[in-house]
Amino acid sequence: MTVTVRFAPSPTGLIHIGNARTALFNWLFAMKNGGRFIQRFDDTDVLRSKQEYADAILYDLHWLGIFPDATDYQSRRFDAYDAAVEKLKAAGLLYACYETSEELELKRKIRLSRKLPPVYGREALKLTGEEREALEVEGRKPHWRFLLPNFRDNPFETERTEIQWDDVVRGEETVDLASLSDPVLVREDGTYLYTLPSVVDDIDMGVTHVIRGDDHVTNTGVQIALFKALGAEPPAFGHHNLLTTSTGEGLSKRSGALSIKSLRESGLEPMAVASLAVLIGTSESVTAVPHMSELAERFDPEATSKSASKFDPAELIVLNRALLHQLPFNEAQDRLSALGVSGEKAESFWLAVRGNLEKLGDAVTWWRIVNQGPEEPVELSDKDREFVNQAFDMLPEEPWDGSTWKAWTGAVKEETKRKGKTLFMPLRLALTGLASGPELADLLPLLGREGTLARRP
Repeated sequence: MTVTVRFAPSPTGLIHIGNARTALFNWLFAMKNGGRFIQRFDDTDVLRSKQEYADAILYDLHWLGIFPDATDYQSRRFDAYDAAVEKLKAAGLLYACYETSEELELKRKIRLSRKLPPVYGREALKLTGEEREALEVEGRKPHWRFLLPNFRDNPFETERTEIQWDDVVRGEETVDLASLSDPVLVREDGTYLYTLPSVVDDIDMGVTHVIRGDDHVTNTGVQIALFKALGAEPPAFGHHNLLTTSTGEGLSKRSGALSIKSLRESGLEPMAVASLAVLIGTSESVTAVPHMSELAERFDPEATSKSASKFDPAELIVLNRALLHQLPFNEAQDRLSALGVSGEKAESFWLAVRGNLEKLGDAVTWWRIVNQGPEEPVELSDKDREFVNQAFDMLPEEPWDGSTWKAWTGAVKEETKRKGKTLFMPLRLALTGLASGPELADLLPLLGREGTLARRP
């Protein structure tokens, strides 16, 4: 059996870091087990679903390093869902209901007032053929509910019916079907809710493992019953904890909060996003993992906490910085070249500045400083200006290398008696225009003697 997983968002907006967590959990699970990853778009809501969002989701996944083995759309599979509906109807497991939303809400309140669980009482099962016909003549169209197997002989006498599974993430899980209402599978207008298409697709696509957020735990009990009603063996299920904002709010595609697109456009590295999305809320320490294969080795779904985890974007900067500080030139070269950082000095430049970057795009600033000098005129006191000019008079002849800075400043120190910050800071300001940055021992050979003298104040 080939392990087969799926990521099935609705293309009604941009995916966010929480969605990416689900996609990455599935991708890494497939990687660890030599399996397949199916990208499925749950686009049965034809009014809100848009191809532009589906395309954007695929782009985001590719940027993260996820490359599906197959892509499918639920909007192209209505025949399969129609066939499943007819099968359930024939088995007496799908029944027509005519209550309005207002009537259902009233029934719920009545049950609560009687200290009964607010589940649907299956009143529609008591309707005669004549009563149903009268309701339809009245203009009502039915919605269709799945009859849960939570009774022996009489559907109005439910009893505790446990659906149990060994959750890939959470361990043993149990859902009591008697505590749930029969789920609506088909709306009044004939469109499908999430549950039925998802199960039919998982059957037809050979999905062996469904890994998703823990807000679906209760749904899983219903879906396992539906798998069995359709004559299929349920897949294994896993439910990871959810991510919230740093203030504890839920993430939403509609709000665009922490969307993968916004994180990408802010200049973050994909593996910084992937590392935090996967490792946060687990027993693993959150560190910057440079490659997806290494992240797969560290990935352990069972190490995931059962409580929600707060996602702080500030942590991404820490991870991003760590990734850049160890990023080899050959992996950065093409991207640097696209930014205008190229030529014989590019590799030495990268090795000199990467330790001071938060985002790769910051290299452009230092490339400009190296090649053109400080962006703004340097402000020095009269004494520091005199000192810098004296130091520039003492510049050694070329060739220069990594030892030139030490030799030069050593001679300047001996001559001027300056030391520490009073020695180094005026020189740094004159050379770069900034009070901090890469080691000047690494930058000086890139400037060259001519380039250094051009910065004389």
